[in-house]
Amino acid sequence: MGSEKLPLRNIGIYHNLPDYDSSITDQHVIITGANGISGFGTMRALLDAPQRWTKIYALSRRPPPEQMMKLLTAEQRSRVQHVACDFLESGEKIAQALKDANVKADYIFFYSYLQPKPPKGAAAWSNADELVKVNVALLKNFLDALPLAGIKPKRFLLQTGAKNYGVHIGRARTPAVESDPQPQHLEPNFYYPQEDALHKYCEANGVDWNIVMPAWILGAVNNAQMNALHPFSVYSAVQAHKGEPLAFFGDWNAWQDLSFHSTARLTGYLSEWAVLEEKCKNQRFNSTDSGPFSWDRFYHELTRWFGVEKGVVPPTEDDSKYQEMTGRSGKDTPLGYGPPTKIRASGTFTAWAQDPKNSQAWADIMKQSGGHLTHNPFDDVEANFTFADYAFLPMMLCPNKARLLGWTGFVDTIESVFEMYHEMETLGMVPRMKVEKPRPLA
Repeated sequence: MGSEKLPLRNIGIYHNLPDYDSSITDQHVIITGANGISGFGTMRALLDAPQRWTKIYALSRRPPPEQMMKLLTAEQRSRVQHVACDFLESGEKIAQALKDANVKADYIFFYSYLQPKPPKGAAAWSNADELVKVNVALLKNFLDALPLAGIKPKRFLLQTGAKNYGVHIGRARTPAVESDPQPQHLEPNFYYPQEDALHKYCEANGVDWNIVMPAWILGAVNNAQMNALHPFSVYSAVQAHKGEPLAFFGDWNAWQDLSFHSTARLTGYLSEWAVLEEKCKNQRFNSTDSGPFSWDRFYHELTRWFGVEKGVVPPTEDDSKYQEMTGRSGKDTPLGYGPPTKIRASGTFTAWAQDPKNSQAWADIMKQSGGHLTHNPFDDVEANFTFADYAFLPMMLCPNKARLLGWTGFVDTIESVFEMYHEMETLGMVPRMKVEKPRPLA
């Protein structure tokens, strides 16, 4: 029975989630990269169905931190078994680790990812060749291990992302749809050889596949370097502590433009739906929260959440204050024609974080927390603030394909970010907020 014939579920802030035939029980699953935002988000989504998903093998070099696991109930933790694996090792070594742990898997979700640091001062993702080398090796070594370990899943899901469409290179078609051609000729991108490796493995072993592509990913984990919205909480808390307003670094176009984010847990529910639906096999899906988000509304919420009494300073109208990050143009863009994309900014989070008075303010906030706040993002400014400077990059993924096949899940991104910050409070990464709940866009 397909999910479209069953009542929908609501779980907390996550609405209109599909449910599945009660005969789907006692499934065992591998989640790689379970320490990351996406892997942990999918783990939490699956753990919401204890009869369906009875065993989750979390594969990573290190177990998920104890603080993160405390976000789960005791019953949920009992269904998770960590298996130590280094996917940069050979398939033989990985297979031995799987056999030693007696791993059996009906489904596999692959989220393992490494982010080699670009040269100092270089743009994020500028070290494309190194990203390809490392991340393709992660997947290929794991795929090599599966037959050696006697593991043959019903479905293998790989998560890639919006860079599949080349939005970070220059002007691309909008909204991005799954049938758009991949701009493989423009720049090395590990997503493309990863897809090739997955297809080759699936054809050789008679396994079906899915690929899911989110935009900016939201979720609470201990390592927030890839979380573009975490620095906004740090910024807001520090500005409130100093008695200064929140200044928006982008321009007026960015301030009022709509963007769409991808909450990791909702993408986890989407991924569950994709692998369980027969009609979804061997398909690629965009993943978004399905509702709009604007910096205008978000900044005004931040002032409430963190007690920024001086309010918000909107973008400057003085064009001389802006610096531009310019993309490629003409034939060198994913679109194939047109002027370069331009992101205008009057400042950056990285430069703001390098100001000693802001790191000192955070140190004061940590001290005042009485030991509750333990994470100091100012210890590595480049790692922890860089992606916030790219958060204004327009990214619009079309969710219609999944909807046409019956996907109905939804979360309000404002509520999702609030939930993320609230859980980051528990992880010692964000100061306690001043309000009990957000104002959803409703």
